[in-house]
Amino acid sequence: MMLPSILSLSKQLIRQALQPGNAAVDATVGNGHDTLFLAETVGAAGRVYGFDIQAEALQAARRRLEAANLEGRVTLFKESHHRMAECLPAEVHGRIRAVMFNLGYLPGGDHAIITRPETTVPALEAASRLLAPGGMMSIVLYTGHPGGTEECEAVLRWAKALSPRRFQTMWVQLPNRNHAPSLLAVEKRREEPET
Repeated sequence: MMLPSILSLSKQLIRQALQPGNAAVDATVGNGHDTLFLAETVGAAGRVYGFDIQAEALQAARRRLEAANLEGRVTLFKESHHRMAECLPAEVHGRIRAVMFNLGYLPGGDHAIITRPETTVPALEAASRLLAPGGMMSIVLYTGHPGGTEECEAVLRWAKALSPRRFQTMWVQLPNRNHAPSLLAVEKRREEPET
């Protein structure tokens, strides 16, 4: 298949913004797939910060990172992603090159524990301030579970309110599949375009 999946496209976009030695955030660690991808991409001189409220998610991510011998590049927080700005060291504020969100619930976990607009939107706002100019945010949205549609709508409202002078956005959907995931990408402009 020539068209990438939503998750593959998310990684392709992040790869364009993230270089070895950079700092990145996995805002929803889950089973650690994105955390591992970010740790591989930032290289030995880079740093990844991961957030999840579920201990089982963080344990799964740790096992995945240890199996790849990359746990030394990652700091995991058992915290909600909306607290990322207060958890991250001051020296990386405004220098984060990539932030990944994979919303919904933990695959294989309790489907009643989901990401919610009341923490996701403040997390997106925090991430937008933490991003470096030229930095990229990827947000994978799911609508097939209770609360998913409301969260998706809240995230899109947030994105529509972003200043086009400061942020470029793109929303990718799969219109021929019911409840397919979609991808919102947000790039922080390197400099404001001239009017």
